[in-house]
Amino acid sequence: MAKIEIYTTPFCGYCARAKGLLDRKGAAYEEMDVMMDEKKRAEMRERAKRTTVPQIFINGEHIGGSDELAALEQAGKLDPLLAQPG
Repeated sequence: MAKIEIYTTPFCGYCARAKGLLDRKGAAYEEMDVMMDEKKRAEMRERAKRTTVPQIFINGEHIGGSDELAALEQAGKLDPLLAQPG
């Protein structure tokens, strides 16, 4: 299974959508809530070069946010990524 990391905040619709897609795929992920954790938020900004949530990484590769994750799914490219060992 791939190693999936997702930076989120509570009450974020895009975060919920991304997590929902991963849940439907049966993919385990590590969720990091950056709302009250400035250290994790800084880590997210450094890794993703973006300030919005969610930010998703699969096997250390920055995928992007919810829209990019959905685009991978629509293009048939998400399942192969999730199948790679992390």
